[in-house]
Amino acid sequence: MLETDTYQGGKGATVARVIDGDLHHYPQTGIAGVANIGNDRNWTGHPFGQANWYAFGRLAWNYELSPAQIADEWIKQTFSCDTVLVATTKKIMLSSYEAMVNYMTPLGLHHIMGTGHHYGPAPWITNAGRPDWNPVYYHRADTVGLGFDRTASGSNALAQYAPGMQQRFQDVHTTPEAFLLWFHHVPWNFKMKSGRTLWEELCYRYYSGVAAAKTMQQQWNTLEGRVDKERFKQVQMLLTIQVKEATWWRNACLLYFQTFSKMPIPGQYEQPDRTLEYYKGLHFPYAPGNG
Repeated sequence: MLETDTYQGGKGATVARVIDGDLHHYPQTGIAGVANIGNDRNWTGHPFGQANWYAFGRLAWNYELSPAQIADEWIKQTFSCDTVLVATTKKIMLSSYEAMVNYMTPLGLHHIMGTGHHYGPAPWITNAGRPDWNPVYYHRADTVGLGFDRTASGSNALAQYAPGMQQRFQDVHTTPEAFLLWFHHVPWNFKMKSGRTLWEELCYRYYSGVAAAKTMQQQWNTLEGRVDKERFKQVQMLLTIQVKEATWWRNACLLYFQTFSKMPIPGQYEQPDRTLEYYKGLHFPYAPGNG
């Protein structure tokens, strides 16, 4: 995010340069972060959740640090300097973000989780308190395609961006695929850079995300004996939950979007073992956030 170019006054106007005052010559600047913590002894519950706090603090002081540098520091301070542990854990950490994006909200999808508690997928929700609280507001799925048109032909939210950014994102062919469905309503048969159609790419991303979660689980299991038993077991259990929930996200979202695309999930993939009605029927009355 800090390396993103805002094009304010031309190329090279990164968010980092805005924050440190360099771009607009601000004498005083600041950076703020929002994170959910609970009443766990380590604040975040998940041992690896601590890494996000550490990364934010380090980037606030030096935004030129790379994710790999920060991960290396955190692993050595949190676990040990064992070379195998450091290398393996770093692989897990550096792949974790993209894995999560793929099995939850690939290609620029956004805000398709359950109401209130935000736990689990619910792209079908239509009854939230106002339109822009509903997942359907954000993905705009229909029989034509998927995504929110924020260009001049849609909401024109793109007009808020600097001219250089507008030029890049107004064309579906030049918009980075990571943000494609945030800025455009894209036909199901649209040809992606991979050669796959949008529907095929959507399936590929969701299945890749689950596969990556399983890989992280396998990688962590190789570290038994290199991490103290308590934390090894805790992370092992949490990764088991993550794989299960990644599969839930994948299946629920693809089955829902399939009702619009009318296209099959390609046969090379493991097919969902539950129906869309099953996933829609899940309820979580005791999840934090339900009041």
